[in-house]
Amino acid sequence: MSALPESLPATARNGWLLPGVLALGSLLLLTAMFWPTFHSMVEVWERSETFTHGFLIFPISAWLIWRKRHALARIEPRTDLRGLVLLALAGAGWLLADAGSVNVVAQYAFIAILIAAIWTLLGWEVVCASFFPLMFLFFAVPVGEFLIQPLMGVTADITVTMLQATGIPVYREGTFFSIPSGDWSVVEACSGLRYLIASVTLGSLYAYLTYRSWKRRLLFSIVAIIVPVFANSGRAYIIVMIGHLSGMKYAVGIDHLIYGWVFFGLVMLLLFWIGSFWREDDQPEPDVGDLTRKAVAQTTPRPALPVALTVLLVAVVWPAYATWLDMRPLPAMPELQIEAQQGWLPGDPFTTWAPHWVGADRQLRQPYTREGRSVLLGLDYYVTQRQDAELINSQNFMIRQNDPEWSNVGEAVADVQIGGQAHKVRQAKLRGSNGQRLLVWQWNLINQRPVVSDYQAKMILALDRVRLKRDDGLSVVIATPYEDNDIESAVDTLAGFAADMAPAIGRTLDQVDGQ
Repeated sequence: MSALPESLPATARNGWLLPGVLALGSLLLLTAMFWPTFHSMVEVWERSETFTHGFLIFPISAWLIWRKRHALARIEPRTDLRGLVLLALAGAGWLLADAGSVNVVAQYAFIAILIAAIWTLLGWEVVCASFFPLMFLFFAVPVGEFLIQPLMGVTADITVTMLQATGIPVYREGTFFSIPSGDWSVVEACSGLRYLIASVTLGSLYAYLTYRSWKRRLLFSIVAIIVPVFANSGRAYIIVMIGHLSGMKYAVGIDHLIYGWVFFGLVMLLLFWIGSFWREDDQPEPDVGDLTRKAVAQTTPRPALPVALTVLLVAVVWPAYATWLDMRPLPAMPELQIEAQQGWLPGDPFTTWAPHWVGADRQLRQPYTREGRSVLLGLDYYVTQRQDAELINSQNFMIRQNDPEWSNVGEAVADVQIGGQAHKVRQAKLRGSNGQRLLVWQWNLINQRPVVSDYQAKMILALDRVRLKRDDGLSVVIATPYEDNDIESAVDTLAGFAADMAPAIGRTLDQVDGQ
């Protein structure tokens, strides 16, 4: 840190030494305590080009704080025990996320723990003065993959609409569409997630550095969210048109990606150029305010060293408990053996497709047949939730992107009737390269209750694990062939199979620990 202005009183210059050292040491120790969480962030930065910017977030945040060093030097750091409340809440959130193996939430909680430690050790006025640099740390969390499917849908919707408006006939199934010159599909790389994350990160940083009004900063940040969504759809439309007008010679290989990034770069430059007309970076930063100072004045500071020890004690409780949970032995597991029910008998394989669920402790893939109808039953049982062995995992899916044999032409949560009762299932329509079509239903069984929502399932399992209750779960997948013009028959087949086999499937969960 550079020398402080001589005009500052000695107390202001010297008052930062001990709190600063304790805060820095505490942050390093907290990072060591939660090292697996921090390391999981780094691993994603390394393997995914979408989140490589994560390596820059901490240095940028440090640089932003360095820019405010003279303003911070005028603030006397004061311990504030109110920060321990946020620390405890963030620690509890981290424990739940770790129990449910939700890395993104655990990573957000880790960042919140660091900020809570700064609040506790240096005071609320310091947090307010460096609010954006601290909040900018949340951009280090590699989050956004849950937006891929919705963004793919939006891109397909807008691209098809623009093609039709241009007068080009389009036949569409899900994110796949055909025009007279060729076939196209919106895959993960076309979702625009990379553009969105880059735009939001750069847009927020640009808004903070360029504007002084929080209204302008917020407005520009919102625009930075909206623009890349529509820009990506425009990019997709332009690429399809280039391919169409060139007889599928251009924009179908590596130049596809080149055109995309060039277009995105031009859009961002245009956005920043327009935003520069209202720049305010020649004005001073807004003052922290009298209300903040009054709130700080009402707090009673405590000695820094005992407070630092308290911060570490409050923080270490959560990873210690999580470690103890992980060390518990696995409970007994049932074999997945489903007896024939209501005339459904084991049959011969009728499809090459199989659900892709990873890390299951027990797995079953069994075709059944009755009266000329065939159903594939897929069961994946997880006796307890742990890393790489989770009922809800991004690696569990119907088919992978760019599968050479199968395409997912429509997936959504559907309301169906099973045994005369309303149920929700995740329904997918699959199309094989050999012309076969499959209707697929999937749901989870947790505590003998069907659960479709991934968020609800994660929360139930995490709470059960933390409370030392059973946190096992079963994924149920059933699939049957259907004709393009007779899907109702397939719906009836799956509904009948689910109703007939439900008791036998449920009994597999009752065998855990002899219960």
